[in-house]
Amino acid sequence: MKTRLALAYISVVLVWTTTPLAIKWSSNGVSFVFGATARMTTGLVCLLLLLLLIRRPLPWHRAALLTYLAVAVQLYGSMLVTYWSAQFVPSGWISVIFGLSPFMTAFMAAAYLKERSLGWGKLIAYSLGVGGLVVMFSSALELDELALQGVIGVLVATFIHAASAVWVKQIQAGLSALQLVTGGLLVAVPLYFCTWYWLDDGALPTNIPPQTLYSIIYLGVIATTLGFALYYFVLNNMQATNVAMMNLMTPVMSLLLGYSVNHEPLTVKTILGTALIMCALLIYEIVNRRQQRNGVNRRHSVV
Repeated sequence: MKTRLALAYISVVLVWTTTPLAIKWSSNGVSFVFGATARMTTGLVCLLLLLLLIRRPLPWHRAALLTYLAVAVQLYGSMLVTYWSAQFVPSGWISVIFGLSPFMTAFMAAAYLKERSLGWGKLIAYSLGVGGLVVMFSSALELDELALQGVIGVLVATFIHAASAVWVKQIQAGLSALQLVTGGLLVAVPLYFCTWYWLDDGALPTNIPPQTLYSIIYLGVIATTLGFALYYFVLNNMQATNVAMMNLMTPVMSLLLGYSVNHEPLTVKTILGTALIMCALLIYEIVNRRQQRNGVNRRHSVV
């Protein structure tokens, strides 16, 4: 069991590390809309086959339908903006900026779910995260104006991703991970086809470069299907603290991968901005764990 868990953990880290670069490559020689549509369609087919194989039906009650809609907000809204932004920014930056999602989620949870998400420790973490983002903006300005638009786009995608997560938590339909993603894709994929028809007239590319084709297949089969399954397997069998460490590992590894494999720029400002955001994430996780332990201890003292 420990060996399987370790392999699953390493696999998830590798999938999360390589996904931003695969997103960038999946639009080389084709439109970003086609790349996203092909990936999501492939993922949906694989997930439907997987659910059929394990004989797990999709619920269709009201809470489930609302949850599918909430998940589709992320799978369509957030991912489409991410694919558009990936045209203009280095792939590693996508992972770094998405590292801010826990902070956005915490603020929304405090506002809409009345969760106790704030405090001095977390405010310090948020400040460091914002500082890191400012440095990333400055680094984007040194590249070109389109890079700045890409950074703003990824930031918007991160906000949509966090909003979707809070909405799913608010509904609390009690669905499995596979049901969540499959139901969300059933809503999102038709929207992708409509967008593809609207922006590209539904035209198929005359030539798909091998790198692009392999990236689309990888994203659909591995990142969308296997990646989610392995992640929730790890989440159910490992301490949350260890799982959270993935958020600290993957941005740095994605930056290094983009630099070494795709020859993406790695400036001092990029390193500084990444370091600030990673420090913010580390402080956030430490404070979060401490608050949870204190909450458990208070409940035990009351009992």
